[in-house]
Amino acid sequence: MKWSPKKLILHGLSAARRELPTFALMTFGASVVAFGIMALTVPYRLPDSGVSGIAVLSNYAFGISPAWVVGFANLVLLLWGLRELSVRFVGWTVYAVTLMTVLLKLFEGIPYPHLDELLLVAILAGAVKGLGGGLVLRSGSSLGGTDILVVALRKRYGIEVGRFTFYINLVILGVSIFIVGIEGAVYGLVSIFVNGVVTDNVLRSFDRRRQVFVISNRPSEVSSYITRELHRGVTILHGEGGFTHEERPALLCVLTPRQTMDLKRFLSVHDPKAFMIVSDASEVLGRGFKNWTEL
Repeated sequence: MKWSPKKLILHGLSAARRELPTFALMTFGASVVAFGIMALTVPYRLPDSGVSGIAVLSNYAFGISPAWVVGFANLVLLLWGLRELSVRFVGWTVYAVTLMTVLLKLFEGIPYPHLDELLLVAILAGAVKGLGGGLVLRSGSSLGGTDILVVALRKRYGIEVGRFTFYINLVILGVSIFIVGIEGAVYGLVSIFVNGVVTDNVLRSFDRRRQVFVISNRPSEVSSYITRELHRGVTILHGEGGFTHEERPALLCVLTPRQTMDLKRFLSVHDPKAFMIVSDASEVLGRGFKNWTEL
């Protein structure tokens, strides 16, 4: 198929529009993470996880700017895992690493208010970096670091990501004891824990959906309401009543919390004898929800 210059330009513009949300989320998320490192981690000598953890420990021990360690370590990791990573992942990771390096250096010389309660600082640092990291992951990309390592090793050897990441962070925290002391390492552990909790909740908040089963005597009317009024797809499952042995169609659909309430109100008026089951769907992929290209 031959591409004319006009088609190439239109295709490029269309691709740019699709990636615009990724660019916005990644830029904002990386800025938040960089702020969390330079304003709430380094000034209080708290350890961190992953490559940023190695960067801040290098700063504490040798006075090296975290920006240089983050940039160099990610460059080495990218070159190592280049064959195992997708073009999109590599492209966005290069942008993320470059942005993080610049932001860490930019935020390095800014004076920040000092907080006296170290536990509060550890919780706040974890929450801020978790928010930023969650937004970056939600964009379908990463900030590099150990993400490059675990993705490449998972594709090549099938290594479990969560367990491998845990072991890496455990080693970094163990080394940090000799640099920041046991108390500092404990506060760092609190910060890393909060970081993980906030990251998971940020991801869940974007993908929060309800899986709904409806068993109704008026399946056609309910199905029509879901498709025409709620603008969602619905699947009709053909079942049989266990007691009556009568045919009982069940409707399966995935809705937002607001749409679930709308469906409840509809059933309460039009079919109050309907049976409805609602459960949380932690992630939904497909048309109308998260796109497969965002992975």
